[in-house]
Amino acid sequence: MSAKLKIILAMTAFGTIAIFVKNIALSTGEVALFRALIAAVALSLYKLVGSKRIKIKEIKKDLPLLFVSGAAMGFNWIMLFQAYRYTTVSLATLSYYFAPVIVLVVCPFLFREKLTIKKIICFVMASIGLILVINAGGAGKSGTNLIGIGFGLGAAVLYASVVILNKYIKNVTGLDRTLIQFLSAIIVLTPYVLATTGINIGSLNNFGLINLWVLGLFHTGICYVLYFSSLRELEGQEAAILSYIDPLVAVFVSVSILNESISISQIIGGMLILGFTLLNEININFRR
Repeated sequence: MSAKLKIILAMTAFGTIAIFVKNIALSTGEVALFRALIAAVALSLYKLVGSKRIKIKEIKKDLPLLFVSGAAMGFNWIMLFQAYRYTTVSLATLSYYFAPVIVLVVCPFLFREKLTIKKIICFVMASIGLILVINAGGAGKSGTNLIGIGFGLGAAVLYASVVILNKYIKNVTGLDRTLIQFLSAIIVLTPYVLATTGINIGSLNNFGLINLWVLGLFHTGICYVLYFSSLRELEGQEAAILSYIDPLVAVFVSVSILNESISISQIIGGMLILGFTLLNEININFRR
């Protein structure tokens, strides 16, 4: 399978996650826990079949950062799943995709990256897009849309922290890094779930269990393998462009499959967020 096809399949699948999450009658914390658990088992089996072991000695220095980023990843899932429950998938996804903008602003201070005029313009325009999305979302019944957008932005902050922490991790490959982060998420989420809602997976009917297995095994286990294996062969710009299949599919799913409404101002706001964050990630060379 070509690298482009792998990432296209992975991003398309990521865009459909909300369909399955909505069919799982568990707390968002428990959904996130079992997603991490199923995916961790799947990735462990994949590594065993390939006779690839994690070399603990080589990654020892990075373990604290891996643990913290794994915890952030787990709670990032909880916030995103909560966003799905309070607002439309479109608004939740567009709010969540503000994460690259957060990274754009923070990196110049943490890594001494140059803050160019292009980055400033991209930040301002993406922020205007977010304002449009929030203003449009605030018109929802009882303000639930606004709560959902808040959860989406919370998930964006957590995902941005995962991205930033990963920049400090030097000795771990993509797949090993993800597996360790899943295990860390399990360690952190287990006491959280036990202290809040408890384990209620036994109450799920067969349809709910199937959705949970698809979410953990396919969307997380298999698709993460496809995604990381494709990154080895793709250039950064290609990966950046193809990654935006995810939010576009999510918006399509929201409107056409889940029958959720979307306004013109939300569409414009979404285009500004996605368009200018993408513009920041790619370099355009003009030929004369």
